[in-house]
Amino acid sequence: MTHSSDLAEGARNLLVNCADLRPEESLLIVCEDPTLGWYDNETARAIADEARTLAFTPTLLDVGAPENVRSSAITQAIEAHTCTVFLSRMGDQDRFADPVPGKKIVMCYVRDGAELASTYGRTNHRAFLQLKVAVNDILLGAETVHITCPLGTDIAGYVSKTEKESPSDVSVRRFPMGVPQPLDASEMSGQVALAHYLTPTGSNAYDPASLAIDNTVIAEVSMGRIKDLKGKPKDVGRIRRHYQMVANLFAIDGDVVHSFHAGIHPGSAYTKDVADDPDRWSNSAFTNPRVLHFHTCGDYPPGEICWMVIDHTLTIDGKALWEHGRLCVDAFDETARCLDDWPELRPLFANPSNAIGIFN
Repeated sequence: MTHSSDLAEGARNLLVNCADLRPEESLLIVCEDPTLGWYDNETARAIADEARTLAFTPTLLDVGAPENVRSSAITQAIEAHTCTVFLSRMGDQDRFADPVPGKKIVMCYVRDGAELASTYGRTNHRAFLQLKVAVNDILLGAETVHITCPLGTDIAGYVSKTEKESPSDVSVRRFPMGVPQPLDASEMSGQVALAHYLTPTGSNAYDPASLAIDNTVIAEVSMGRIKDLKGKPKDVGRIRRHYQMVANLFAIDGDVVHSFHAGIHPGSAYTKDVADDPDRWSNSAFTNPRVLHFHTCGDYPPGEICWMVIDHTLTIDGKALWEHGRLCVDAFDETARCLDDWPELRPLFANPSNAIGIFN
């Protein structure tokens, strides 16, 4: 059972340190139907209760599953409030990003009360904003980036085409902050091991959303494009058909490997089994440092299909920034300064969560 004080602390972290709510602002909380399995009622209740403690009167709006057509009722509700917190997958869809100038949008990846009350929800959001900037600076200062994983991923190249994002480039605030900015993959070549599941990025809804991969398939990549798939014919055929289905549905280039980034929040824990809901898994576990994901299928961020790479090693000009799924925060001056500025980060990184939904 979660403690009410921990829930309140997590909610306050979202409202104050992430949303930066001001006295003159109004708050809308968009709540996805809990029977869909992504969000519980406790999270919305805790955030609403803390908002009232902070002298705000929140409006709660119940919604169903995300669709590819924007609801006028939801749009009107967003326009009527200064700040909208999405406890709904709709917040990850581009059509809800900053709909009106001056509005604040927060996409919440805390799915239940236990997560909100954990170190994932309670650790100061501003600490991870600083860590994100530090990791961005390291990555964007690289000459070459090289990624490997135990299943056979071995891909490298330049990320010079990635433009450093500014705060104004980020139209949706993410809570908790769990990834650095995506790196352009158009100059990356090599191979990526595809295992477990292909999953959606959250950009659009489609059915089936995920595809099980029974045996590891190697995707051969040249300058940010899928050139071939190597593996058992049955697995390769199913992957090709899935890509063709999604590419045809949205009239996009299915062979694009657009970008990639890896998790930076060691408090991120996904305790359910990946097989229960692969879509929920990939769109929740991606903030854990053990997970790196590629955005593919579509020449735009974030594409439509994710490749999830587990326990990767990512080196910057030969020096590991992630090693076997651990973020090497002590190895670079930029990230080490974050540990000094935010002492609560050090025990988190000393004992990171290993729970990412994969139990074998």
